[in-house]
Amino acid sequence: MANKKQYVLAVPNFSEGRDTKVVNEIVDAVRGIEGVKVVSVEPEADFNRTVVTMIGEPASIKKALVALGKSANQHIDMTKQSGSHPRIGAEDSLPVFPLSNITMDECVALAKEVGQEYFKETGVPVYFCGDCASNDDRKAYAYVRKGQYEGLGQLLKEARDDPARKAEYDARKPDLSRDGLLDAKSGATICSAEKTGLTAYNIFLDTEDVSVAKAVAKTVRGPSGGFSCIRAVGIKFPEHKGVVVSMNMFDCVNLPITRLFNFVKTEAARFGVNVTGSQLVGPLKLEAILSAFAYSVGLEDFDNSQILEWHLMDM
Repeated sequence: MANKKQYVLAVPNFSEGRDTKVVNEIVDAVRGIEGVKVVSVEPEADFNRTVVTMIGEPASIKKALVALGKSANQHIDMTKQSGSHPRIGAEDSLPVFPLSNITMDECVALAKEVGQEYFKETGVPVYFCGDCASNDDRKAYAYVRKGQYEGLGQLLKEARDDPARKAEYDARKPDLSRDGLLDAKSGATICSAEKTGLTAYNIFLDTEDVSVAKAVAKTVRGPSGGFSCIRAVGIKFPEHKGVVVSMNMFDCVNLPITRLFNFVKTEAARFGVNVTGSQLVGPLKLEAILSAFAYSVGLEDFDNSQILEWHLMDM
C-alpha cells in the first residue's frame, strides 16, 4: 500500500437541511480543498440534516472535515434547531471509512486525529465512536446520541457534580471537552471510524397510511427481528406521493439491495399495498452494485475481477 495513493471516504452530517443557502455556505468551506472531491450534498428537510459525501487523501480529508465542522458550528444554533433525525450537535458527525489502499487501523488513527484537531480548533466536545470508541457502548451511534442534544445536555448538567450519579456521568460525558458538558450553541460532535459506511435507502409505498410503512419497517429492522444490518422507520415525506420505508443499510454487500427491495415488496403485499419505487440517498460503492447484480440473476462463482473496469483501479 505504501507505493499507492491512499483514499478515504468521509460522510459527515450536519444539523441543517431546510435552508439551502445555509447548507451551501457550510459546504463551501470544503470546496476547493486540494486532494478532496465533494461527491454529493444531500439536504433532507424533514430530518433537518444534510449528509455530505467526500473522498480524498487522508491529510486532505482531515483538513476538510475540520473545516466543515467549523463552518457548521458558525451557521447552526442548536438551541433553535429541530428535526426528526437524532442529533447531538450542529456538526453531528465526522465519520471516516477506508476506500482504497488504506487499512482500518490507519482510519482509526485518522479519526482520532480529526477529533483532536477539531476540538482544538473549535472547543466543541467530541465523542469517539465506532472502531475508535473508548468503550464498547460508545461503538454505537444510538448510545452516544441517546437523549439527543436536549436530553444529553441536561443529563450532563445534572449529573456532573452529583456524587450519586458519578457512574452515569462518566458513562455519558464527552471524550474531549473543556468542562464535561455540551457546548450550549453547538452541542457535541461524533468522530468515528468504521469499516463500512451506511447507505440510506428509501422504498415508496402506494398508500397514504403511515401505519403500513411503520409495520413494514418493523419487519425489516434488526432489533425487531429483521435484518441485523438494517435500521428502518416508516414515515411520510410531505413532498412525495405515498409513504416511505426509510432505511439505513450497514452492509450492502452481504445483504444485496435487490434482496431487501423484494423483501419489502412481499411485506407490503400483506397489507394489499404495492411498492412504487425506491431511492438511494447519496452515492453507493461499486461492490454493492455488483452484489445486487449477482444476486438478481443468480450468478454462480461470480467474482468482481470478472468486471473489466474493476482492473482499472490497480493500473
